Amino acid sequence: MKLSIIMPAYNEERTIEEIVRKVMGMDVGLPKELIVVDDSSSDGTPLLLKRLAQTYPDIKVIFHKENLGKGAAIRAALQQVTGDVVIIQDADLEYDPRDYPRLLAPILEGQADVVFGNRFHGGPHRVLYFWHAVGNWLVTTLSNMLTNLNLSDMEVGYKVFRADVLKRINLTSNRFGFEPEVTVKVAKQKCRIYEVPISYFGRTYEEGKKITWRDGIAAIYYILKYRFFG
Repeated sequence: MKLSIIMPAYNEERTIEEIVRKVMGMDVGLPKELIVVDDSSSDGTPLLLKRLAQTYPDIKVIFHKENLGKGAAIRAALQQVTGDVVIIQDADLEYDPRDYPRLLAPILEGQADVVFGNRFHGGPHRVLYFWHAVGNWLVTTLSNMLTNLNLSDMEVGYKVFRADVLKRINLTSNRFGFEPEVTVKVAKQKCRIYEVPISYFGRTYEEGKKITWRDGIAAIYYILKYRFFG
């Protein structure tokens, strides 16, 4: 078994070195590769990634010439995946690679095809925005109603897949539409889905948070689109 970590990155010069060190230093008992997609960053992220790729032999870096979004970055990285299990890892330090063992366990034990992290039950998490929590609950509830799942945190960034499952899904959305799209499509495929508690160190907008209320509206659109037309 081999683990592939996909890391979309956009303007993360303050965090990219630390998160790469944490990922590459995490011992999960499996060989691993890290595929970073720089989504046309305008800060020092590309330069730092070039330096990191020279330091760590198991890093592949893809550079987008224009900003295409998280979903597009994941699709680009999937073409380079050689592992049996895939973890989506954000580059902003909100998610801690020390949670990898618990995320991987249901798949490695043959119980799951897909594992979702759960930011709100069981692990420490930073207390931040009330209306973000309300929005997350609303889109998760709508997603559950239309997929007949009982997820607690559909929008969580930590999602883990058997590689063959993720590769056979026809992903089309860009930006943050990846989360609702992949949720609807793994439900349609009747994948075995597990949730595990994770820690979550959310950041403020001043610290670089990028998701906004517009992405919540878009999530509703994508849930409806992929449930009925995708």
